[in-house]
Formats: sequence, structure tokens, C-alpha cells
Amino acid sequence: MSLRRPVPADAAAVLRIHSDPLACAHNPGDMIFTWAEAVTRCAAWIGHWERYGFGYHVLRRLDSDRVIGFCGVKVVRLHDLPVLNLFYRLEPAAWGAGLAGEAVAAVIGSVAGEPLPVIARVRPANVASARVAARAGLRRAEHLDTEGEDGVDWIWASP
Repeated sequence: MSLRRPVPADAAAVLRIHSDPLACAHNPGDMIFTWAEAVTRCAAWIGHWERYGFGYHVLRRLDSDRVIGFCGVKVVRLHDLPVLNLFYRLEPAAWGAGLAGEAVAAVIGSVAGEPLPVIARVRPANVASARVAARAGLRRAEHLDTEGEDGVDWIWASP
């Protein structure tokens, strides 16, 4: 798998993946429906890279130029404290092959020197996402659970 920084041309893949109801089933609030929304989201990801030197990556298989998903971290606030929020979303055709876990491991390794903890917000019903977080070394942190845009967020955090 290949991970790279996003570029403006990735807006097409952002729209394709983030308008897929299955890809966004556990986070329907993340869905977008227009080209303008995709361009805005992609620009925000690029801006995060420019500000912090890390952010969300574009994922593709080594044997293809097709974007299959996104994975990375961004600085957010959780209970008024800054954290690195881990995000991963793959197109459904890429599910079940271990690619999310591979991408997450690479991303967590790339920010190992950052002073902020890495957290993953996982919906209680999203068993696959919880498995990815656990395999990446994150631990369930019930005391940090919070209400998210789409319901309860179970928090998984770096030790």
C-alpha cells in the first residue's frame, strides 16, 4: 500500500468515497454530496498538512493509481485537550484485506514523536474499526467516551 499527502486532484476520490453510504455507514455525518464539499474537505486536509507537517493520507494499492481510501491524524480537541484524532475510511471494495490496519500502523508510526496522544473515535457497533484500533496498540478509554455528531463515540487512546 502507498500513503501520500493529498493534492487538489484528490477531491474526486474524496467525493466518490465520502458520498458512498456504505463507506460512511457508521459516520453518516461525514457524508458529502457535492463537488464543492469535496474540494473544501480536500483543501482542509491539505491545509492541515501545511500547518502541522502531518495529516490525512491518500491510500492506494501499489499496483494501481486508484485511490482506495484515506487514513491519518489531525489535531482536534477532546474534552478541551488537544489530541491527534485517528481517521480511516476505505472504499467498501477494499475492506477485509487488512489495508486499514496496515495504513493505521504506518500513520501511528509516523507521528510517534509527536507530544499529543493518538485517539480513535469508534461507534459502538463498528466492531471492525475497534479491531483496527486495538491492533494498532490503542486501548479502550471509557472515561473519555463522548457524544459525537452521529451518536456515542467510544474512545480508544494511545498508552
